[in-house]
Order: sequence, then C-alpha cells, then structure tokens
Amino acid sequence: MPGFTTRPQLVGDFGMVASTHWLASASGMSVLERGGNAFDAAVAAGFTLQVVEPHLNGPGGEVPVILRAAGGRPRVLCGQGVAPAAATIDAFAGMDRIPGSGVLPATVPGSFDAWMLLLRDHGTMTVRQVLDHAVGLAERGYPVLERIALAIGALAPVFTRHWTGSAAVYLPHGAAPAAGSRLRNPALAATYRRIITEAEGAGPDREAQIEAARRAWSQGFVAEAVGAFLSSPVPDGAGVPHRALLSAQDMADWRAHYEDTVSVSYGDHTVHKTGPWGQGPAMLQQFRLAEALGTGRDVLDGVSAEFVHRVTEAAKLAFADREAWYGDPLHTDVPLRELLSTGYAARRAALVDDAASLEQRPGRIGDRPPFLPPEYLPGRTPGDRTTGEPTVGDEAGATPADLRGDTCHLDVVDAAGNMVSATPSGGWLSSSPVIPDLGFPLGTRAQMFWLDPASPNALEPGKRPRTTLSPTLVTRADGEAVLAIGTPGGDQQDQWTFTALLRVLNGVDDLQEALDTPMFHTNAFPSSFHPRETVPGDLVVEPGVGEDTIGDLRARGHRVQVAQPWSLGRLAAVARDPESGELRAAADARGSQGYAAGR
Repeated sequence: MPGFTTRPQLVGDFGMVASTHWLASASGMSVLERGGNAFDAAVAAGFTLQVVEPHLNGPGGEVPVILRAAGGRPRVLCGQGVAPAAATIDAFAGMDRIPGSGVLPATVPGSFDAWMLLLRDHGTMTVRQVLDHAVGLAERGYPVLERIALAIGALAPVFTRHWTGSAAVYLPHGAAPAAGSRLRNPALAATYRRIITEAEGAGPDREAQIEAARRAWSQGFVAEAVGAFLSSPVPDGAGVPHRALLSAQDMADWRAHYEDTVSVSYGDHTVHKTGPWGQGPAMLQQFRLAEALGTGRDVLDGVSAEFVHRVTEAAKLAFADREAWYGDPLHTDVPLRELLSTGYAARRAALVDDAASLEQRPGRIGDRPPFLPPEYLPGRTPGDRTTGEPTVGDEAGATPADLRGDTCHLDVVDAAGNMVSATPSGGWLSSSPVIPDLGFPLGTRAQMFWLDPASPNALEPGKRPRTTLSPTLVTRADGEAVLAIGTPGGDQQDQWTFTALLRVLNGVDDLQEALDTPMFHTNAFPSSFHPRETVPGDLVVEPGVGEDTIGDLRARGHRVQVAQPWSLGRLAAVARDPESGELRAAADARGSQGYAAGR
C-alpha cells in the first residue's frame, strides 16, 4: 500500500526538472519547452538559482555536476575552483582554522565556467537563451523568501557598517526587505547583460559565443573587477580589514574540467559520485556498509530505531574516513580503492554494535595511519553575525540543528535520456561582501581546508578544498541513467540522500514517498564549515520518526536532538525508465520552496 506523500510524484514522457526553488524549475522547464535539452535546462536553472536563492549560492561560488548524455557514460564536471596561488599555510600564520567568512577564504569562482562548459559540450542553446530567465528576474525582481528576509535582517548591521556593496543590493531604501516583497539585483543583471553582449560580439557561432563568455569571466571585465575590489584590504564581518589571497590571475589560470565518476554497485544499480575532492565517496562507503550490515532488509518497514541506529553508526565510520583520507587526488594519495572495497567495509561494519559510539574511528589503510583532526566542541565567537555556512546564527552565534547547512540542488532529465544532477553552492550573501561593480560576493570554500600539513585536505595553492557538495547519478547494469537525486545540507547531504536513495533502490517506486520519509542525521564528526566543531554522539531526528524510536535511540546512547517537523533536507529527484520512456520527478516539501515541473 502506498505511503503518505506531501505531493504527487510527477509522471510524463517529455521532460522533468526538480530543484530547490520553483522559479529555477520553471526556468528549466521553459527551456525544455523551447526545444532545449536537459543540459540547456540545467544551465538555465542553475543561473536562476543564483538570483532567487542568494542566501544559499551565487555567481562567485562553485558547482559539481554529474551527467550522462544519452548513449554516453556518466561523467563529472568539476566546477570547484582551487585555492589561490598565494594561499599557503604560512599565509594563515597565527590561525588554527581558516575563517569562514570575509575574503581570506575565497577560492577561484567555479560555477560560471562549469555551466558554460556544460552548455558548449552538451547543450544546444546560446548564452543569451540560458541567461534570459536569470537576467529578467534580477532586473524585475524576485519574491523574497522568509529565510532570505531573516538572513538579511540578521546581517543588516554588517552590511551597513562594513559591507556597503551588500547594503546597496540587499538593503533597498536602507532596510531589510520583508518576506513576500520583491528584491532586485540590477548590478548582477548588468554583469550578465555585458557577458551576453561580449559573447554575441564573437559572431553567430554558438560555441564561439560561449568561449567569448568564458573569457569575459576569467580574463575580461569580471576578473578585472574582482582584482580591483581585492587590491586593497576588505573588512570581514567584524570590520577587521584583510588583504585577499585571490587575484585576477588566479581566475585566468583556472578552467572547469571533466573527470570520471567514482562508483559502487548496489543490487542491480550503480551509484555514481564525484571523486574524493568532494564528500561523495562517503555515500559509497555507506552503501558498502549497508550491504555488510544488512541495512537494506528493513528499509521498507518504516523508520525503526534499529534502522536509524545502524545507518547512523555506519555514517560515523564513513565520515571519520572522510576526514582521515579524503582530499584532492591531484595533490594527495587517497586510498579510494581500499576504502570502497567490500573487505574493508566488512571490517568496519564489525565495529557497529548496539550502543552509540562517541569516538572518532577512522580506519587504517595498510601501514598508513589515519589523519585525526583536532576536536573543536560547539561554540562560536559572539559578535560576528556572518557565518561559514549558508545559514544565520543568533546573537550568540548559535545555529539550530535544523537550520545548519543549506545550499541549492537541481536535477533534469529529458525524453532522449540525457540526465544531469548538480549542487550549486558558495558565494552566498552571508559570507562575503558584494562586489559593487558585479552584484555578487565571492565564495569562502577554502574554509574547508585544514592548516595541518598532515591532513590529506591540507591547504595548498592550486588545490581543490574537500567540499561537501554531492550530486548523485544512478545507472543500471547496461549503463542507462535511471535516477538523479540530491539535496542541500552541507555535511548532511550524503546522509539525507542516502536514506532516500536506499529506499528507492530497495523498491520504493514513488519518488515523493522516498523523499517524504522522516529524516535524520548525525554531526558526530568534524564539521566541514568554520568553526569545524564536532558533536560527539549527536543524532538529529525529525519528530516523524516516532516517540518510541526516539526513546529507543536514547537508550542506546545517542544524544538525540528533535528538530522541527519537516525541517531536515530539501531533496529533489528525477527518474527515467529506459524501456517505456516514462519520466518521473519529485521535490521535497520541506522549506516550502522546492518544486518539480514536467510533463
């Protein structure tokens, strides 16, 4: 018998878009209706998200993409920018952690070049066509979500005193906009209009226009404006000036690129993730542990205490390995083959018993000892309202468990079988000041590096930070793409998505039902975001798991926090049946803004 769903699963055969904002889904669907393919639609939706969810992402951020073109093989498009050439560990002398806000933790903005590369190689439309919706919304205005209003309201003193470029955009008439009002960003609209003009100045050829747009960004007026803004010290959220490490030359030296996916099989399917420069392989380790622990056997029986316990304990092991072993494989030797092996999973699964673990337990690989990061317990410095995460704390800097970690996500599939999953993030309004000439702030992803050279994720010039961004693509044994899924949520992404995906791959046919399942996660490992805190034994659950389950989990030693109802995750998913051509889509009702569109 079908379970409860907050919305119907969408079913059709033309095209499906699911994202964390209805306007992005509508933009992507508009592109499909005008003859574009899934990749055109994803690019248009991605640029729309930069405008309508500015508290969660922006043009100065990054995006990892997993895609499969019809008839091809899954690929990763890396839109994660690298650390600047000047970003050495010595550059942060006197600090034990890289700050989460300001301009010091800026990496090279990666999203624009990645979206343009996807458009050039797999799309069919022009720069103007995919930017049309984003430009229009920035010029005419977009509806202010309650969380945007809350974020701007909390940051108003910072904007007024220190970040005047942010005040010009986000404090129209000198005050924070009210929820439900409309907010414009004419500076960003002008930036993208100029990029369109320079692209079309290259002539009628579509690919030439895209290459001209890429140059305008990385070597032209955008990079020049970034360099000029950073040429003198820029105040952080507390008003302390810092000279940035990022330069226009860093932008000129970087390009988005393609990589192979990392994958494991689970039943009749293969789950594809980014390499260990993202946290995606932690999900793959969780699937290996689920096999070893037999977690899939009772996944359809509801959210039992035994299920939550085993999934949580397995997540602790996988994420301990994330900190111990993951980093940019172009700069560090990541033993991924061993980490994803069934033998290693069996050894790790043997550590799971009936009690909640309160320790960090990374695995040992051969004669290599695991890196053990320092343990910072919760607590933030009062007085700085800016945050490393795309969330906003209270006066004391505290952030509720159900508001920690957020960003954006989108999935698209078309009738031809093209499929894409992407998690845009970074460059949000609460972490760095808006560059007045461009209308957007830089990202702060370098905060995810450690300053200990023993870490596989130690800061180095030209290195990618080990990010949390984690889209997912699933194929059948014959290589056909059948599912794209993901969620915002920082360290929680590969926990919430894993719970939903485990259900889908074990027989839940209704995507919306899988997404509506009561969610849970643990923070019992070092946070990827400043101040990098660890909460031993932590387990955050939605009340929908049930009072009996909560009581049982506490009896096992879990330090349970009960979040607000319907507050954990903002999942989105699209699916395709290669035999019938049937397409499906769903989007999480949590957050009251994500929607799927399709027919």
